[in-house]
Amino acid sequence: MSTAVEPKFSRLALEVESSLARIALRNGTLNIIDIAMMEELTQALAEVESRADVAVILLYGEGKSFSAGVDVAAHTPDKVEAMLSKFHAVIRVLVGSKKVTIAAVDGNCLGGGAELAMMCDIVYTTATARWGFPEIKLGCYPPVACTALSALVGQKRAAELILTGRNVSGTEAVAMGLANHTIADGGLHSAAEQAAAELAKLSPAALAVTKKALYAWDAMHFEKGLARAEKIYMEELMKTADAQEGIQAFLQKRQPKWAGK
Repeated sequence: MSTAVEPKFSRLALEVESSLARIALRNGTLNIIDIAMMEELTQALAEVESRADVAVILLYGEGKSFSAGVDVAAHTPDKVEAMLSKFHAVIRVLVGSKKVTIAAVDGNCLGGGAELAMMCDIVYTTATARWGFPEIKLGCYPPVACTALSALVGQKRAAELILTGRNVSGTEAVAMGLANHTIADGGLHSAAEQAAAELAKLSPAALAVTKKALYAWDAMHFEKGLARAEKIYMEELMKTADAQEGIQAFLQKRQPKWAGK
């Protein structure tokens, strides 16, 4: 029996069917992650986590994009601290989840959207999906990617992606280790659903304990690394004139004028 609880949410849909939970991002054509979506994701993930019968979470974007990232308007000085806290709360719940998490990525998977997808256990992507961390072009950086991307793709590739902000295709994302499998257009959701169904046949308890063992080493370093990246973001980056200029230039749809300070 399928139990839909989506009336609780306006930015996502949550559906639980037997031992599989599906979370669909749905906030406009680009599935922008605004403060409201962050709060709903935290709530939805906590709800699923409390269910001992659920073994797998399938995360995807409704429509033609996974997510184009965190709302740029939430990076202004009056909102940025709350934004970081709420978004990283989502990431921490996702990282600490005892459920196997699967991301199905199509279209735009950028910035916070890419961070959300990369922290899932298994990632399926279309070949034509657009992955990237464009924050540097706004005079900012992606704290989660700065903390965890090197472990996935290697330090040199992580440095290139974060420092240049360039986009890569789903095919390249798989080649470098950001995702597991490239799926032909039109077959993404069936492939992800099949993988989720196979995992859902396994013991939720065994999967949970195995995840704990699998990530034991990384877990010891991730929290410290993310806390450090947050501290630098708030105490150093957000005090630069360039960070403020980058955000304002984007919101005003103009080219930024960097001051170098």
